[in-house]
Amino acid sequence: MKIIEISPLVRKITADNGGVFTGAGTNTYLVGHQEITVIDPGPASQEHIENIAKICGDDLKQILVTHTHNDHSPGAKLLHQRTAAPVMGMYALHKEMQDPTFKAKKELKHGDEISEAEYTLKVIHTPGHASNHLCFLLEEEKLIFTGDHIMDGSTVVIAPPDGNMKQYIDSLELLKEIDLKCLAPGHGNIMENPHSVVDWIVSHRMFREKKVIDSITEASKATLDELIYSVYDDVDKNLYGIAKYSLEAHLNKLIEDDRVLKDEEHYYWKG
Repeated sequence: MKIIEISPLVRKITADNGGVFTGAGTNTYLVGHQEITVIDPGPASQEHIENIAKICGDDLKQILVTHTHNDHSPGAKLLHQRTAAPVMGMYALHKEMQDPTFKAKKELKHGDEISEAEYTLKVIHTPGHASNHLCFLLEEEKLIFTGDHIMDGSTVVIAPPDGNMKQYIDSLELLKEIDLKCLAPGHGNIMENPHSVVDWIVSHRMFREKKVIDSITEASKATLDELIYSVYDDVDKNLYGIAKYSLEAHLNKLIEDDRVLKDEEHYYWKG
């Protein structure tokens, strides 16, 4: 077990669940020392949960989850059973690809605050990667725990129906309204210059959207399988299965923007 102190109030432990979607693994954050809040206990790993419980001892006050994907929230049930600490988060609008074991003692909403003597965490609802995605702002350090809203070293997958590209872009823009010093992502290392990071991600998504528009206008009509080759021609073909989720999310955004039509499997440019 490796514990990394990332600030006076925050420690990080990374679960041993590295992979294509998770990078080196899911980051679990421990906020505070006398009254500890655990953010994202991760997968249902007995070893990881036991490590968290040993560090917290009797000082664990609550367990927060950024969203209920299977690499972030299943550990909440195990940690609750181990410590009786209450679980807090938000339920997703769609059940596909969600953690069926998630049970919130308190369902959080945008603007809620979790206050302890050492710190205050403010809840920021950031739908996009998931309908129930939450970020948590540590006000004393201007540090925000981003879950999968922002990851270090990779862009996140937006998988419909629960993932929504239009909401994702709007949620990124929301972060630019907050005074921030750094980002604590659900995967990877601490990221500085938060607003520049957000600008790069938005720019990258708009670059990808332009490729969608260029491809569909050239083809007049096309399916997802036909568009993937031109829209993601700069990506390893082994990742096309994953990229197809985000491609569908881009197309759904263009439909919401009234620029694309869909008829069964085909997408048409409306302009």
